[in-house]
Amino acid sequence: MAAVHVLDVGNCEMDRGAIRDMLLARFDVELEQVMYVSEALSRIANCRYALVFVNRLIFADGSPGIELVRRARSVSADPPPIMLISNFADAQADAVAAGAVPGIGKAALDAPETHARLAQFLPPKSAADPTPLVR
Repeated sequence: MAAVHVLDVGNCEMDRGAIRDMLLARFDVELEQVMYVSEALSRIANCRYALVFVNRLIFADGSPGIELVRRARSVSADPPPIMLISNFADAQADAVAAGAVPGIGKAALDAPETHARLAQFLPPKSAADPTPLVR
């Protein structure tokens, strides 16, 4: 099975690294990063993603990541699943109400529940190809 594309939106380098390391250790993915909702909307309009992660607050400008959830249908009739990255239950509930799939918290990246939630969208790491792809 070929790696699927995952888009990471608005995370700082430290969080992006933690998310990337967790994903590449367990799933067969190619990870891309953008910093702004406008960039993510452009990518969603032109590329196919298995999953999009968006930070609760975009690191570069502090804007709310939920705007990506709200605006994704404006650029794609069939947007990819979008998952909020936040430890806050109220932010997760707001994102789901806006159309996101249930998200994950940064504090729980290594939790089995997180891996099970991601496995709904991402294929497991192939034992035959241990080399991760990162852009």
